Amino acid sequence: MASDGGWAEACAPLRRNLRLLASDEVELAKLLLDERQSHLFEHWPEPGVDDDKKRGFFDQVRRLNSSYPGGLASYIQNARKLLADSKAGKNPYDGFTPSVPSGEVLTFGDENFVSLEEAGVKEACHAAFVLVAGGLGERLGYKGIKVALPRETTTGKCFLQHYIQSILALEEASCILEGNCQRKIPFVIMTSDDTNALTIKLLESNSYFGMEPSQVIILKQEKVACLADNDARLALDPNDKYKIQTKPHGHGDVHSLLYSSGLLEQWKTTGRKWVLFFQDTNGLLFNAIPSALGVSATKGYNVNSLAVPRKAKEAIGGITKLTHVDGRTMVINVEYNQLDPLLRATGHPDGDANCETGYSPYPGNINQLILELGPYIEELKKTHGAISEFVNPKYTDSTKTAFKSSTRLECMMQDYPKTLPTSAKVGFTVMDTWLAYAPVKNNPEDAAKVPKGNPYHSATSGEMAIYRANSLILRKAGAQIADPVIDTFNGQEVEVWPRITWSPRWGLVFKDVKAKVHGNSSVSQRSALVINGKNISIEGLSLDGTLIINAVDEAEVKVAGHVENKGWTVQHVDHKDSSEKEEIRIRGFKFNKVEQLELNYTEPGKHSMKP
Repeated sequence: MASDGGWAEACAPLRRNLRLLASDEVELAKLLLDERQSHLFEHWPEPGVDDDKKRGFFDQVRRLNSSYPGGLASYIQNARKLLADSKAGKNPYDGFTPSVPSGEVLTFGDENFVSLEEAGVKEACHAAFVLVAGGLGERLGYKGIKVALPRETTTGKCFLQHYIQSILALEEASCILEGNCQRKIPFVIMTSDDTNALTIKLLESNSYFGMEPSQVIILKQEKVACLADNDARLALDPNDKYKIQTKPHGHGDVHSLLYSSGLLEQWKTTGRKWVLFFQDTNGLLFNAIPSALGVSATKGYNVNSLAVPRKAKEAIGGITKLTHVDGRTMVINVEYNQLDPLLRATGHPDGDANCETGYSPYPGNINQLILELGPYIEELKKTHGAISEFVNPKYTDSTKTAFKSSTRLECMMQDYPKTLPTSAKVGFTVMDTWLAYAPVKNNPEDAAKVPKGNPYHSATSGEMAIYRANSLILRKAGAQIADPVIDTFNGQEVEVWPRITWSPRWGLVFKDVKAKVHGNSSVSQRSALVINGKNISIEGLSLDGTLIINAVDEAEVKVAGHVENKGWTVQHVDHKDSSEKEEIRIRGFKFNKVEQLELNYTEPGKHSMKP
């Protein structure tokens, strides 16, 4: 093979080794030289030395080439262009004028909200869910995968268990509304090298939390090559000269993975209509899913971004309509640090300012998307799932000629609408933050530095937000729920509401909760209430302490009367206290389970609890 290697003339170390290469590896080598990557071979010794490592190099190149839409040549060419734009300081929004897009603003519990929830539940059996879960919890101060973290520590149920049980509850409720269909909702989890094995282990060791294993599809994203300089020369791994350094490409990969997996076409043939994307640690998300899906169905949105009210300049991206001088329009997330200067540069002297509602007219993007399947497939046929990318090199100085460390191209799931035609129906659904958004992403030290009044987005605030939301939902349903007390954990001042939690099948939508709460029920601030079961109704319960109710489906349980016990006290924990588990330390509190009343109903029939 060496005899026809004239193309490798300029790279002697590679030319000497050509006879080791299979024909597809020769093609990959040509591709690399065509893209000015000869430095990757400069250190290669004579054939006979490190031959296995040389073949291993091409195994990696083959993977990098096949996992990127358009292959490695496209990646390098895109990188050159984006790096040149970055060096030149080019503004990605040049020529665009921002305006407020159209969308729906919902009010929890009103007639419109209840009817949208019902419409959404009806649509759920025609949906598929996609969780992007490529991240470890290191940024949180937790070594495991984020979806294994307890969503709340009253029950200890992890995020993944809650998500699966919520999808199963939707599946069951939807099938009843649609006339007892037996459809299973597919659940895709996008993992990474970091999370794949641990995610599978979590599922298998918990019997998939009640879901049929065939419903769960794991798609693993590959990393992308690192870039050493402005010429997009690929960086070699500092610890292995036969390996290209790689880093994650971002959750935007989910689109190309779904496209190449063939799942979308499969879903279409089985009558699916919607694909819902969500991220790994928002414990309130499923409070928002039914009504938002109802909005997509009733408004005919091809793309529906879930959003929350956003204060001007708050550190969360704003959903914005952009109109280009050439007539193109798009509705996308604009990062908060780009939105204010963009508004100022286009005739809004106050920039990103609050309007008469007290909030910015540009709602806060929470990275949960609902896409209509048909138009989504048509778009991906054109793009193969490639998403608009960006690069964020850290330069050594203002000349922008060298990087402090290698960089890579990145892409975000929510940038999907950037390539859509102007005719696409792109909207948003705004819900109250207390109901829909409490992500867990900051460690205790970072959360404690957050300016007062801004959200902490920590394990502490994420858990307390669940109790607050459940307390407010029960209040709206007519129960008397005591006001919270203020306490400080891990340097974060939070509201401590009664620790109320229920299984998704008990209170999937507000109508369900309202139907199960009657009479003059009350819960004191120091109380904890755990409801596990579908047919449990609260009828004039007065709770001052801890009450746990577990019931099988066939048991109809009425909970009434006065329950008082010493309950569970909230104990402070220092995040540096290594005698506690990480998942407790990052919260700054644990429950001291002094006394509780636990009731288990395992027999079918009607039961009444009157202590």
